[in-house]
Amino acid sequence: MLFKSTNIEERLGRTKSDQVLEDKLINEVNEMLSSTSTTGEKILEKLAAPSATVINNFNFDLLDTSRIYHIDQIKEICISYRLRFLDSKYFKGVIPHTAIEEIERLEKVHNSKLEGFKIMAPSKLFKLEDKDDPLLFAPIGKEYYYLVHKWGNDLHPFRKALVWPFRNIMNLSLLVVLISLLTTSLVPSGLFSKNEGLAEFMIVFFFMFKSIAAVVIFYGFALGKNFNPAIWKSKYFNA
Repeated sequence: MLFKSTNIEERLGRTKSDQVLEDKLINEVNEMLSSTSTTGEKILEKLAAPSATVINNFNFDLLDTSRIYHIDQIKEICISYRLRFLDSKYFKGVIPHTAIEEIERLEKVHNSKLEGFKIMAPSKLFKLEDKDDPLLFAPIGKEYYYLVHKWGNDLHPFRKALVWPFRNIMNLSLLVVLISLLTTSLVPSGLFSKNEGLAEFMIVFFFMFKSIAAVVIFYGFALGKNFNPAIWKSKYFNA
């Protein structure tokens, strides 16, 4: 493949390294874990059950600190790649056996039952099975999450660029303007008027802009689409 697929776990790690000082994160999480507790049930039942806000009782000395992420880092990745970060009960794909084994391993190592699982994945994976790359997290507390397991394939290398217009209204408007300029430039000069010039170009551009904007608006309302910052934690399809 000419372009390398996007490994969302690597992107998440880069976000953390840019935003958080490792020493500060370690000290904060270590202090927090010293006073936490949790209860649990069977792993599959917990993955399929509603998860309240919980704090898992990890042994900090046994944690891989490179797999600890703050909610702000998770949010940034979700918005950039149009992903959702939801309770595992909403995930409609298949949880692989390797993920179950990793949960069992962590529970044994930390002598604690884990719960409150969340999954980061494309929206469609919360409805249908697919092969993109979900990431399974367990809450630590104070809006920190521990990356338990990643499975599946990496994201398409152009996913970030493809979902860029949906980050906010300005990006989408800019895209509509660029498409309108492109389509206007393809219209033969003198097609609508014998007098070629800026005035004719602007009239055609205005017509193209209105037409394309109308299609975009209709598509957005008809399919219940919204911008990335509004959907990353939404459990509703038409959020």
